[in-house]
Amino acid sequence: MGRARLSGIPDLKMSLPIVAKGWVPADLFAYPEVVIKVQNISLDPESRRAWRGPDEVALSRKEFDLVHALITRAGDIVTRDELMRDVWHTSFWTSSKTIDVHLGWVRRKLGDDSRSPHLITTIRGKGLRFEKATPAA
Repeated sequence: MGRARLSGIPDLKMSLPIVAKGWVPADLFAYPEVVIKVQNISLDPESRRAWRGPDEVALSRKEFDLVHALITRAGDIVTRDELMRDVWHTSFWTSSKTIDVHLGWVRRKLGDDSRSPHLITTIRGKGLRFEKATPAA
């Protein structure tokens, strides 16, 4: 009995016994796409695409990684140390300007006003938080 390797299934690697050569159940590949949606922002980690409402937003690789790191923990504070580790893959840094610059670009592209943000808020002395809902005025 042979074994087939499946790829393209996020975070899941498996091998299945194949009884008849070349036969794979049709519904095996019928997995729904996983799209993260918070407020009016949608993020597809598989295709690395983002939308604001119905409009697609073009994000650079680091911008996408930054949004992904925040939106997957929506409602929780993410520290700058965690962002440097998860997005820039480093455990040391000398300036938070790297995060601030990318955050400015992301806010602009997602339509988030930096003076009165409703998507990504800065929690002074703690980090950043992707808001689950629009904060009350």
